[in-house]
Amino acid sequence: HAVSAVPLRSTPLEPAQRRRGTRPRGMFSRFAAIARAARTAARPALVRDPAPGSAPNAGFAAMGVASGALLGLAGVAHADEAEHGLHSAAYPWPHEGMFDSYDHASIRRGHQVYQQVCAACHSLNLVAYRNLVGVCYTEDEVKAMAEEIEVTDGPDDTGEMFDRPGKLSDRLPAPYANEEGARYANNGAYPPDLSLITKARHDGQNYVFSLLLGYREPPAGVSVREGLHYNPYFPGGAIAMPKMLVDDGVEYDDGTPATETQMAKDVTTFLAWAAEPEADDRKLMGAKFMFALSLVAVQAVYYKRWMWSPLKARRLVVNAVH
Repeated sequence: HAVSAVPLRSTPLEPAQRRRGTRPRGMFSRFAAIARAARTAARPALVRDPAPGSAPNAGFAAMGVASGALLGLAGVAHADEAEHGLHSAAYPWPHEGMFDSYDHASIRRGHQVYQQVCAACHSLNLVAYRNLVGVCYTEDEVKAMAEEIEVTDGPDDTGEMFDRPGKLSDRLPAPYANEEGARYANNGAYPPDLSLITKARHDGQNYVFSLLLGYREPPAGVSVREGLHYNPYFPGGAIAMPKMLVDDGVEYDDGTPATETQMAKDVTTFLAWAAEPEADDRKLMGAKFMFALSLVAVQAVYYKRWMWSPLKARRLVVNAVH
């Protein structure tokens, strides 16, 4: 029997395949084989046995590249830490919750730390004596405190300025008359005002607390010029303010042991209140608003069901006339 040779040719696409854009089975198989070959060629040399005397495996080279990249990232992180300061830890402040209020005993102790330690260099220009009434002192205590200072007032009937005892409406006194005097007294460094310090710094309360406790000796290879002090939490690592808090540096009125950590916690709480003295009132107002809104929501749901229940429960009867 004679067998005639039939030339090979690709199977023509059916009309349905042309419409759907599908390929015939034979063409798909060839593409799959090409893809498998490409994956096999791209497989790392680590999975194949190297020939004797060949170069090091590509896998070890990849590991070296990855190690170099990690070291580079570590260097970038170290440079960022040196520029912006060490990131502070997150501490559980008792007044941070939605329904939590300030510890007013801690505010009073923090004010004592500010008066006896911080007020020698830092001002608190946005806080008046009257703001302390009912928060950490009685009105008589604050009046006696304000009368200890002399305030320049006037002019009087003769056009002259005069000094008078302080009163509740006066703000806490600043240690320096102007910025130039502050820089001259601190070797060119300007002590910032602390009224909004916990708002002006990233992660404010944690930053202030960590900064106060972060003084230490500089590590090997780090030099700090004369007049500065090493503190990794301060941007740049060198700060002009020396370590101010030491154990028993303040004698608390309530007898609380004045450890370094306790003083840092109390003054940070006081500065947080100074930056946001209305926080407790705002939280209380929010709680009242949420309670009133819940009552309105209950009434709205009841009114909706009362209005729509006759319409949803009715039955329609069609009386068709044939």
